[in-house]
Amino acid sequence: MKKQQPQISEDKILEASWELLGEEGIEKFSMRRLADRLGIQAPSLYWYFKSKHNLYQRLANQVSKIIVEEFHSEGDWKEQLTGLAVTVRSVLGRYPCSTQLMMMTLPHEPDIIRFTNRLLLCMESTPLEQEQKFQATLTLLNYVFYFVLDAYEHQRNVTAIVKEQGELPSGEMTRLLDAMSEADAGMFRRMYKSGTFELMGSDRAFEFGLKLILLGIEQVIEEQGK
Repeated sequence: MKKQQPQISEDKILEASWELLGEEGIEKFSMRRLADRLGIQAPSLYWYFKSKHNLYQRLANQVSKIIVEEFHSEGDWKEQLTGLAVTVRSVLGRYPCSTQLMMMTLPHEPDIIRFTNRLLLCMESTPLEQEQKFQATLTLLNYVFYFVLDAYEHQRNVTAIVKEQGELPSGEMTRLLDAMSEADAGMFRRMYKSGTFELMGSDRAFEFGLKLILLGIEQVIEEQGK
């Protein structure tokens, strides 16, 4: 007797996947947990996705599609790279664990390929060698990925500490730093007390890091032109 296809859609599976990732993180994500959320048996998911990795591929493809759709920046290579970096950060910030998904999947989906191709095209007008163009775009993309991932993990840590202790142990941190010597913690202590570390994850910090990368690429282009 032929098995009846379960009454569930691919879109519903993807939507439920994002919800589950947002609530429990990628570490606890499983096809069984996803099936429970959908009210179906885990084997039913395999009508649509051959494996969890295949599901991850489709989720990453969905994110890539949104990035390509939202990126409309024109101008020179710096303006295009800046616009794309801002767009990637914005989209990844709206989809929980999307950075991890993008980093752990291969470009074997149509929209992931389109996104990668659009990224590479940002550098096409420069006089750099093909390998250098690839390395430049990869460096920028890795920067955006790490920035978003770092902000995500920091927020998770803060949430976990507040949930466990009721508040952040700022007083404990101050006492620890005050007990350490100038040689071991002097610079760290001054930056911490002045609020410098609060810049982490901010727009200002992101823009400055992006500026450093673009200036570095520009410097390489100028050196080659001499």
